[in-house]
Amino acid sequence: MFKSFLKYQAIVAASLFAFSCSNRNNKPVIKFSVDSTSIIIKNIDGASLLQVKNAYHANADTVNMVSVLIKPGELDSVQDELEVPGKVKVAGDSLIFNPYQPFIKGKDYLVESYIGVKFATLGDMVSGSTKQNLQPQKQTLKR
Repeated sequence: MFKSFLKYQAIVAASLFAFSCSNRNNKPVIKFSVDSTSIIIKNIDGASLLQVKNAYHANADTVNMVSVLIKPGELDSVQDELEVPGKVKVAGDSLIFNPYQPFIKGKDYLVESYIGVKFATLGDMVSGSTKQNLQPQKQTLKR
């Protein structure tokens, strides 16, 4: 009886470990606000949110946690992505980017963020697919 109890306990412990180390990636959600005047980053995990808040409170003016770029259209003469200047603020469990000039209707915006990006997971290390540098989370939003 005692041996079967230890077997079940070991199986439960191994199952809990496997589920806690799952390769599920809960990336932050990047989207426009309802009125399309700002970009909101939601679903930030607790550890990343704490780092964002600490960096923001240390010096909010110089923290560049999000970059927003205007993607050139097919007929644009300028073929470079232009950075959209704006201000970032932390509100609750979200990060909000407010541009200095309103977003232009019909344009595509590329949002890049390193918030919540992980260097490598256990599965990546085992499979040998780790990268040498961090890749930002990228999301294209159309206004």
